[in-house]
Amino acid sequence: MGDRTAKNALYDGFAQVARALASGRRAEIVDLLAQGERSVEEVAAEIDQSVANTSQHLRVLARSGLVRTRREGNRIFYGLSGTHVAALWTAVREVAADYTADIDRLAAAYLGDRTGLETVTREDLLQRLHDGTVTVLDVRPAAEYRAGHIPSARSVPLSRLHAELAALPADGEIVAYCRGPYCIYADEAVRELRRHGRQASRLEDGFPEWAHADLPVAAGAPDQDDADARTGPATSLRKDT
Repeated sequence: MGDRTAKNALYDGFAQVARALASGRRAEIVDLLAQGERSVEEVAAEIDQSVANTSQHLRVLARSGLVRTRREGNRIFYGLSGTHVAALWTAVREVAADYTADIDRLAAAYLGDRTGLETVTREDLLQRLHDGTVTVLDVRPAAEYRAGHIPSARSVPLSRLHAELAALPADGEIVAYCRGPYCIYADEAVRELRRHGRQASRLEDGFPEWAHADLPVAAGAPDQDDADARTGPATSLRKDT
């Protein structure tokens, strides 16, 4: 028989991962780092926290093994330790959506009424890309696009969408995507496009889910796509080894 003290310690070790996610801000950091690496300053700006508070959250995530660091000169970049971390976050989010009564209400309060927003599945979007019948917009910040995106997608951050409307096709289908099913950027992009008479819908989830499904991805600036396009997760979402 195994020792009870040793078993307690083992399960306490497992629970350390759950404790690391027992903060909305740390959960948001994991969601952000699923898009690609970030410096502490960039993470702090995204989650609207001080650099000091953000550093504390990142240390908790690092101690639990969820986050790794990489030094580049004098800067330290944070990223998820592997694709299992992003999969864990997806599972937590889905369990909450399925079994926590308040999630639908909280999501509606943040995202607004999604009733009129048409969604497209990953499989349908892949087919339409193959057929050449769709224009795909990545409406995340440009840094996230460079870290990894759907091949042939145009980088049009939400803040630039209105200025670039004239460059988008007046007819034909447009599909926008962003960080995931609870990301508001794609919703707002679709609403803006429809206000200007475009036929627009959003991807059912976001780029991390696309990459984790081993669908084609590309990395780098738009003019690098042909060289960098490949099948499988983007560098920041690479398989665990």
